[in-house]
Amino acid sequence: MAGKLYGVGLGPGDPDLMTLRAHRLVSQARVVAYPALAGSDSFARAIAAAAIPAGAREIVMDVPMTVERGPAQAAYDSGAAKIAQALEAGEDVVCLCEGDPFFYGSFMYLHARLADRFEVEVVPGVTSIAACAARAGLPLAARNERLTVLPGPLPAAELRTRIEGAESVAIMKVGRHLTKIRGVIAELGLTDKAIYVERASLPDEVVCPLVDAPEKAPYFSMILLVKGGDPWL
Repeated sequence: MAGKLYGVGLGPGDPDLMTLRAHRLVSQARVVAYPALAGSDSFARAIAAAAIPAGAREIVMDVPMTVERGPAQAAYDSGAAKIAQALEAGEDVVCLCEGDPFFYGSFMYLHARLADRFEVEVVPGVTSIAACAARAGLPLAARNERLTVLPGPLPAAELRTRIEGAESVAIMKVGRHLTKIRGVIAELGLTDKAIYVERASLPDEVVCPLVDAPEKAPYFSMILLVKGGDPWL
């Protein structure tokens, strides 16, 4: 019989925010797989490190961070092939994914390649949006309000249009796009309503008004923008 593939969400970074199910699956794993930025350590593995059994076999997928999709797709092709080998040999594979596997999660690319051939279970995780809102002490939506999630790499004109039509906004993947995003928010007169969060839940996290944010932002950073008042009061 073929093994089972688990796509396990690990949460935003603090190992304490792993779910009980995620921790149990990782701690019992004989084979773990995870992405890593080519030439760097894996953030996903770092979150789960204390739970990974000493004898577990590890499948590392070196994924280049490039604008072109080809190199990353090739990395997932190669990783999926290695995972498939283990599954065909009857081994269960626990694939580690920071955040949630299906919310901007790397696991979705493996799921697309393997779900038609093997049994797959997706274990949800705490999302970065939930973590950032919690650390900022900022409720994002109440009653019938809408939350709009936007990726930072969007062109400035599209960001402006989408923010204008939104009530609450979470802008993810800020990184090198911080200056552009700051400019759009300033043009809309919303800077005083924006909160900047980087590396939420980690020891070096930063939470501050956008006006006080650093000049450069890491990939794991987010801007939260609540345009209304306090509808939860």
